[in-house]
Amino acid sequence: MDLGAYRPVLANRDTRNALLLGFLIRVPMWAGGVILTLHVVTSLGRSYGAAGLVTAASTVAVAVSGPWRGRLLDRIGLRRTVGPSLVVQVVCWSIAPWVGYAPLIAVAALAGLFVVPTFSILRQVIIRSVPSEQRRTALSLDSSATELSFMAGPAIGVWLATSWDTSWALLVCELASVAAGFVLWVVNPRLTSDSGEGQPHGGAAGESASHDEQGEAARADAIAAPSVPEDAAPGRAVRGFITVPVAAVYLAAACSTLVLSGTDVGIVAALRSFGATGSIGWVLALWGAGSLVGGIVYGAWHRSFSVFWLLGGLAATTAPVALAAGVPSFAVLITVSGFLCAPTITATVEQLSRQVPERFRGEMMGWHGSAMTAGSAFGAPLAGFAIDRGGWQWGFVVVSALGVLIALLGLLGSRASRRARGRPGAGGPAVDSERGVSAASMEH
Repeated sequence: MDLGAYRPVLANRDTRNALLLGFLIRVPMWAGGVILTLHVVTSLGRSYGAAGLVTAASTVAVAVSGPWRGRLLDRIGLRRTVGPSLVVQVVCWSIAPWVGYAPLIAVAALAGLFVVPTFSILRQVIIRSVPSEQRRTALSLDSSATELSFMAGPAIGVWLATSWDTSWALLVCELASVAAGFVLWVVNPRLTSDSGEGQPHGGAAGESASHDEQGEAARADAIAAPSVPEDAAPGRAVRGFITVPVAAVYLAAACSTLVLSGTDVGIVAALRSFGATGSIGWVLALWGAGSLVGGIVYGAWHRSFSVFWLLGGLAATTAPVALAAGVPSFAVLITVSGFLCAPTITATVEQLSRQVPERFRGEMMGWHGSAMTAGSAFGAPLAGFAIDRGGWQWGFVVVSALGVLIALLGLLGSRASRRARGRPGAGGPAVDSERGVSAASMEH
């Protein structure tokens, strides 16, 4: 482990700006989610279940919009994608705090459809701004910054909602998020290595690099990439880039958030069972702190790991939480289980960035966000069902078992794919060479 690996990444101005913008954008985003729930429960006098429906409507809308918004980033660039979103966000969140329950669901869903794709944008900027060998370190910093914003945002949201009227708190918080998005629009960072606003810089400038230089960069990426299956030829790709290996990484991303959302529900159920509901906040903070430390360590590590190894480790360290006998042991075990959260999510982004051509990167990140949202939406009810049937311990056991199963299937599939490519006459070296040429030509 070499913490000095962070020095050149932080010395990069574009990376520093992206990390700072990410933190400023995500804090009001997390805070807004908490305030929205408290607004429905307190100001509108509805149940937590009703508040969950508002959140679900917004979440489904965000998941649906992810690939669409990402595709717009690829085609028309940042400003033309984000500008209309900012207008819709201002209108929606200026209305939402003052309407009844049913209109609030519709307005929240509309805002979700036109959400500014900040995660996609900022991760594209980070991937573009650093050399291939620094990508894992830079993405790990982004995951760690996300954990910090997640630890700060909900606390700020609760403070605002309890200090002010929830309508004004919701308005201020959401408009602060829009203001941060406007800063992103003004800064307009480049998303790809040879373009701004989604178009080449003056045509000739975008083509000035020689084919030899681009080939060297492609070979460097291939060498630095972790060992992942690459058995789907470009001609069999869906939407131009979704091959079998890419779909496998999306499945791993979905399963990682399935484990995390199930753990989230399990934490609440366990602490209520222990009669320590007041400890939920600081225990969640410990879980996030474990993830923060894990992300920093992974970014400073000397090599990358397959996402399936990390997913298996995340799931395997979640199961022992079920053995906790009280709050102290539970706090220790949940902190340990958080250690591989950030590394697993970082690995999914890193591997996708190496498998997908740059011109599809916006849509790639959109599908990544949708996969994680789908996993989260499935994990919470799955854990809840297990908890209802067998107690809080089973919430951790069930999501852990499913995570380990998906990780094992992914590792076995990767191994089988590598063996198939190595067999004579079964797509061995000759096919690999053709695939390399095709990949290079797609980049050009």
